[in-house]
Amino acid sequence: MVRKILHFDLDAFYCAVEELRHPDLKGVPFAVGGRPESRGVVSSCSYAARRYGIRSAMGMAQAVRLCPALRVLPPDMRAYGRVSGQVMGILRSVTPLVEQLSIDEAFLDVSERREYASELARDLQRQVEESLGLPSSLGAATNKLVAKIATDVGKAAVQTGDYPRAIQVVPPGREAEFLAPLPVDALWGVGPRTKERLAAVGIHKVSDVLAASGELLSQQFGKLGRDLQRQAQGIDQRPVVTEREAKSISQETTFVEDVEDTETLRRSLRQQAAQVGARLRGGGLAARTVSLKLRWADFTTRTRQRTLSQPVGDEDEIYRIAVELLAANRAEGAAVRLIGVGCSGLTPAARQMSIFDMAADPEARAKEDQLNEAVKALRKRFGSDAIRRGSDL
Repeated sequence: MVRKILHFDLDAFYCAVEELRHPDLKGVPFAVGGRPESRGVVSSCSYAARRYGIRSAMGMAQAVRLCPALRVLPPDMRAYGRVSGQVMGILRSVTPLVEQLSIDEAFLDVSERREYASELARDLQRQVEESLGLPSSLGAATNKLVAKIATDVGKAAVQTGDYPRAIQVVPPGREAEFLAPLPVDALWGVGPRTKERLAAVGIHKVSDVLAASGELLSQQFGKLGRDLQRQAQGIDQRPVVTEREAKSISQETTFVEDVEDTETLRRSLRQQAAQVGARLRGGGLAARTVSLKLRWADFTTRTRQRTLSQPVGDEDEIYRIAVELLAANRAEGAAVRLIGVGCSGLTPAARQMSIFDMAADPEARAKEDQLNEAVKALRKRFGSDAIRRGSDL
């Protein structure tokens, strides 16, 4: 049976949620992220802001220089997590075979549905927008690789200056033809450094990968070279893995340029821990193991983890452990190409015991609950970095 795989992606998700909460933001250049004076980074930006050249992962100070009128909003990961859970519920009403990739992105295997993939994509896009007011884009193909690239191509082709709401379908048997004219960095695993190395041997487009000899690619790039040839042919046999089957939840970032600044790495970990925590809460899960993934400038990768006596699901605790792992496994100033946080050993969440619980002191427990509510209120009003643990300073 020919597979039908959909890649679903919410358009500028954080911004779309903020526009629902604050309708006066529609059509206004604004960004969600850290404050420019504290070296914050753009997590997401409105399409009005993108006309000024502002992009995700850009320093917020640079974004404000490009657009002095830019409005800067702190991220509210708890709100985004709640909305994401509603979206994923809609996706699972179409098929139980949903693989959530991040807070705003998922794969769906709809092979068992009789409708055309294009029809299912249109219905799903309409349902999410009518039910939740959120715009989305979808790619459809016979596998995950091509479906994901189809979404990216579809969104890039829309030049309306608004949410793209794109749908791009790649018919069965046309995968290699669809990929051939694309730049080689459309393939997974090709970042700026690899792109330069490929260009040095005359490979600039996916069609160049197809034309290159397998021996050359293996000699020059090892396993990656063989993977690129398979990708260029549009081959990807990986199944859609449901959350229930998943053994871990993770989030990672590949930087445009290698990062040496520790504070930038810590900010990335903070955002990733918030996203992982939101997914854990959405699934009613906690994790026994927290892991940190680092890829150095020379492409070597290191993964370190810590297994805990009690499962955790709180984003602050995940962040604290990730930062400790970072400090223990990276020399100050060492350049990092990729950083990621993961949680594994998933188990149904339960209220965790604290020092107040162990003391069996009702008054102390009440104080702890009041403290937690106060912290939540401060972060909701002033942003996730408004109040931090002393150990983070």
